[in-house]
Amino acid sequence: MGCGKIAKKFAADLKLVKDAELVAVGAREQASADEFGKWFDVHDCHSSYLALAQNPQVDVIYIATPHSFHHAHALLCIENKKAVLVEKAFTLNATQAKGVIASAKANGVFLMEAFWTRFLPHYLKIKEMIGQGKVGRVQSVIAEFGFKPTPPVAQRIYDPALGGGSLLDIGVYPVFLALDILGKPDDINAWMTPATTGVDSQCSIQFKYKNGALAQLFSSFNSNLATGADLAGDGGRIRMTHRFHGPTTDLEYYPDIVDSRQAIHFEKAKGNGYEYEAQHVTDCIKKGLTETPLRSYADTILLMETLDEIRRIAGIKYSID
Repeated sequence: MGCGKIAKKFAADLKLVKDAELVAVGAREQASADEFGKWFDVHDCHSSYLALAQNPQVDVIYIATPHSFHHAHALLCIENKKAVLVEKAFTLNATQAKGVIASAKANGVFLMEAFWTRFLPHYLKIKEMIGQGKVGRVQSVIAEFGFKPTPPVAQRIYDPALGGGSLLDIGVYPVFLALDILGKPDDINAWMTPATTGVDSQCSIQFKYKNGALAQLFSSFNSNLATGADLAGDGGRIRMTHRFHGPTTDLEYYPDIVDSRQAIHFEKAKGNGYEYEAQHVTDCIKKGLTETPLRSYADTILLMETLDEIRRIAGIKYSID
C-alpha cells in the first residue's frame, strides 16, 4: 500500500522470502500502481487502497504511506480481515496506535510494526551478547541518526500535516534502541530545532533511569551524521558502525580489557535488508499468530507513548494533538 521509495525496496526483497509472493499493489492513482506493477511484475494494480484491502488474493498488506495515513490505512486493512505490517512511525501518536491494535485484536488478524532493525542479524547478535553478559549491566546507550535531505526534498520530510520532522522519520531508531535495551525511562529531557514549517529539523533527547543508566539520542536533517551507536556496560562495550539501524553495519566489541577489540562482521544481505522482517511476518502468519513475540504490541505502544512525551517536552506539535 503506497508506491514510494521504501515500498520499492521492500517489494524487491520479497523475492528473497520463502513462501511469499507480491500479488497486488494499491496507490491513489492508477498510473502509479501500473508503473509499480510493471517494475515488479505485479498482477493486480489497484487505483485505490480500498480495492487492495478487498482483494481476495491478498493475505497481508505492507503499509508504506506517510505517517499521517498509517492509522486510517491500517484500520482499512484490518476491517477487511487482512494481516498488516505498518511502516514506522507506526502512527502519529499512542492513541492512534492503541486504536489500531484494539481493532487487530477484535478482528483476530496479525499486526506488526515494521521495525526492520529488530530482525536483522547484527541486532539479533547484540541481543544475544547482552543476554550472555558480554557487556555486564548496561550503563548507557548513545545513538545518532542524521542526514541532509537532497533536492527535491520529499514533502513528508517537513510537512506537519504528514507527520514531518526528524523525530518520527529517523529519530525513532535511536529511541527504539534505548527502549529495547534499557526499557522505559524514569525521566526524559528533549530539545528541538524548528524548521520553517514548525516541525523539528533536529532533536536531542536524554533518558535517565533510577538504576543509574543514561541514554543520549539525536536525530537531524541539518547534518550528515555518523549514524552509529554505542551500548556500554560495566563489563564491556558494543559499537554499531555506520547506519547502525540497517544491514550494512558491523559490530565492534570491546571487552572490559584495556586495548582489547573484536570486530564482528556479517554476511552481506542479499537484498536491502527488508527480507528478514518480511520472512518473520510470513512465518508468523503460517503459524496462525496474530502478534509477534519479537516486536509485541506493548513494545509498539511504549515507543509511541515515549515519542508523544518527547514531542510534548520539545514542543513538536501536530494538528491531531
